[in-house]
Amino acid sequence: MKNYQITEWCHHFWREQIRPGDLCIDATMGNGKDTQVLCELTGKGGKVLAFDIQECALQATRERLRQAGVPENYELYCRSHVHMDEYAKEGSVSCIVFNLGYLPGGDHSKATRAESSIEAIEQGLRLLKKGGLMSLCIYSGGDSGYEEKDGVLAYLRTLDSQRYLVICSEYYNRPNHPPIPVLIVRL
Repeated sequence: MKNYQITEWCHHFWREQIRPGDLCIDATMGNGKDTQVLCELTGKGGKVLAFDIQECALQATRERLRQAGVPENYELYCRSHVHMDEYAKEGSVSCIVFNLGYLPGGDHSKATRAESSIEAIEQGLRLLKKGGLMSLCIYSGGDSGYEEKDGVLAYLRTLDSQRYLVICSEYYNRPNHPPIPVLIVRL
């Protein structure tokens, strides 16, 4: 088995879930690595909506996608993930991905927060089609990371087990607050 980083671990499950032609959302596009994978998996007939509050994230993602030569099946928005329900219909999305924390290499003061992340997760759960997948990479530590981690995990415990399967994993033997991968399947 490969020594998976958290994003590679999530990508494994995306590959099982996403089919050409699907609609997917990258709720926190960052530098565009996940957006690129989603674009490749959905193909020319699919669509990827990607959100970030920082213009530098859009620029980095746009350049990454151009260099990768992915299909032009994406729309990039300089908006918070709490607005994704304005761009997709309820029950229409195959996969939604979140990387909670701050932009790698970016300003740590511009990080996701528990309140807005939970609001976006709630929206995303409504947008997912039956059998749809949501993945969360929860990075903690530093400024607001612990508060967000605790808030999001507490919220996920309250999800109706008849409607959602929540799988929370952890890197059990890694030091320094390793990220927590979470998968949610809409039943």
